[in-house]
Amino acid sequence: MRPPISVLWFLPLALMLEDDSTLDCVPRRYVPYHSSDSRLFREEGVSNYSVMLLREDTGMLLLGAREALFALDLHDISKEHASVKWEVTQQQKIDCHNKGRDLETECKNYIKILHKMADNRTYVCGTNAFDPECDFLSYENGKLTREMRGEDGKTKCPFNPSQRHASIMVDDSLYSATTMNFLGSELVLIRSSPPIRTEIKTSWLNEPNFVSLAQMPQSEQGGNDDDDDDKVYLFFSETAVEYDCYKKPVVVSRVARVCKGDLGGRRTLQKKWTSFLKARLECPVAGSQLPNIIQNTYRWCDPHKHWSQCLFYAVFTPQSDTSDVSAVCAYSISEIDRVFAEGQFKTLVQVETSFIWVAYSGEVPDPRPGTCETQSLNLPDQTLNFIKDNPLMDDIIQPIGAKPLLERRGATFTCIVVDQVEAADGRKYHVMFIGTEDGTLLKAVNYDGEMFIIEQVQLFPSAEAIKVLMFSGVTGQLYAGSDYGAVQVPRAACGRSSSCMDCVLTRDPYCGWDTHAGSCVALSSTHRQLIQSVSDGNASLCPTADPVHVASRSFLPGGSVKLVCPSPSKLATTKWEHDGGRVASSPRHQILPDGLLILNASDSDAGRYRCLSLERSKAAEYSAAVAEYQLGVKGEPRLPQAQRDGPSAVGLQVVVGLLVVCLVALLAWNFYKGHLPLPWNCSRKKRGKSYESNGQEDPGPL
Repeated sequence: MRPPISVLWFLPLALMLEDDSTLDCVPRRYVPYHSSDSRLFREEGVSNYSVMLLREDTGMLLLGAREALFALDLHDISKEHASVKWEVTQQQKIDCHNKGRDLETECKNYIKILHKMADNRTYVCGTNAFDPECDFLSYENGKLTREMRGEDGKTKCPFNPSQRHASIMVDDSLYSATTMNFLGSELVLIRSSPPIRTEIKTSWLNEPNFVSLAQMPQSEQGGNDDDDDDKVYLFFSETAVEYDCYKKPVVVSRVARVCKGDLGGRRTLQKKWTSFLKARLECPVAGSQLPNIIQNTYRWCDPHKHWSQCLFYAVFTPQSDTSDVSAVCAYSISEIDRVFAEGQFKTLVQVETSFIWVAYSGEVPDPRPGTCETQSLNLPDQTLNFIKDNPLMDDIIQPIGAKPLLERRGATFTCIVVDQVEAADGRKYHVMFIGTEDGTLLKAVNYDGEMFIIEQVQLFPSAEAIKVLMFSGVTGQLYAGSDYGAVQVPRAACGRSSSCMDCVLTRDPYCGWDTHAGSCVALSSTHRQLIQSVSDGNASLCPTADPVHVASRSFLPGGSVKLVCPSPSKLATTKWEHDGGRVASSPRHQILPDGLLILNASDSDAGRYRCLSLERSKAAEYSAAVAEYQLGVKGEPRLPQAQRDGPSAVGLQVVVGLLVVCLVALLAWNFYKGHLPLPWNCSRKKRGKSYESNGQEDPGPL
């Protein structure tokens, strides 16, 4: 009985399983759309802003969309310098539709390639209604011009706008991973000049989804004793030929490598890569039964260090519907090269009636297949035939630390860029900016194995997948594109923190608290010593915060009242106090994420309320007053205080005097008319009545 595929692949995974709580890593701060820090560009009627080229030399961002190209101000992309349309003709639309393609979505020209040439022109390619075409762009005197050359774009640009591809320009030669035919069935890695490509064999590329291409100029960075040639790396996923004996096709992630100086073989592999090798990339995610699939990469190199210190960051997403965990893994270029230079090859052997891929145990030809030191035209047929049949390595490339830097449930990761920043403690940290399928940007750092998401920023008004993400070290800005538009945001917005404690607990290596200015500022903007603690979140050095403003609120007995408490952190919990005592959650007192709701309020609910934010970092738990209220009852009787001076007191005296005069006059009139008896008449009448009551007559005067 064949063992389960998960047993074969993931026996080491049991040692690396993380607590589920790490998969629910919550960003400390959530920033909604409409933030004043962002700049948005979009043009009505234009969509699919998915290709960008940073022209830091001219201060422009070239943006490719559907049937349009734009030259934007790199410092503020909402300002357009120039634009040019590149639409397909009516006849091209008809021809495309006659081939079975959708007239509105597919029979358009989607810009897919933008690369700078040595002469400062821009090379551009588009799908052109399933008939790819390339051209050159020039920018002069504030005008963007297309040269209208109409160069054939087949083998350079995809036919289908939804098909994934990758390209890179190296010394004015285009390397492109794309399809060669209309149906999209012949996928290759090809170089335009001198022309060279991969074999059309499943052992080379088997239903691949191309992700990215990156150049590693190893021979130009010095210190290369081996005189090694420059290399180009291709990241992609494909159906695994080594597991084709299983019932369902299994997709794996790969990295392939070719030599820049490869010219193909003299007889064998003519105009084909003689250096093409590929290996599987592993990014073990807790709970995954199938390998996660690579979606995007970012090459990070320190310009002051040797090329062997370069890293590739990659985002992975689940292959099946049983998992919703995306991950970020980092790989060392030296480890990738070690596998290609020293690892075992895989080979196809027959076992009974079937063929399986196993580790090659025979003698490896000399020169070793995939080497770059020897001229490809001089390679012997033995080496060429070996690499033609065995381009796959047996060794699996593991990430740094043998586990992801970040893994998280929720919105699928789509792309990544990485920036290095030196914090106040003198250490350098790699900050990851990760785009997601719902249009948010995650800003995260792995602090010595601790996954920490600083913030999550909503870039677009709706849940638009981020299709491209770029970073400019010149402007310190990030640029993202989606179907809706393109947006520019700073790598740090320190002003979002209004207190020292909030600034420190954010643990953003770009930001620190300036005690002189009383604000959270960027480290690069001042020479003062700032309060910062990114590795531990130690806010003990923060000065005592200013008292919170006390707001007055009132309520009607029997009604309800809500006291708002805007917590600065999604990692914090709130505690309410009433006249110094803690408010416990109850049916009448409901503690909400954003405040306290008091139902059926009574006189006993009046008093002083205080909301405290409690947040625990690696250093300690910190408490800060966020809001304070004085709550009273509406309509409570109050004793008026007499006003002795002023026009109101004089007016009151006049009114009282008039009322007294009117009362005296009214009484006099009633006495005169006899409506009211005089007091002495009342006494005589009373005496007469008393005699009558006794049965005696009034004796009269004596």
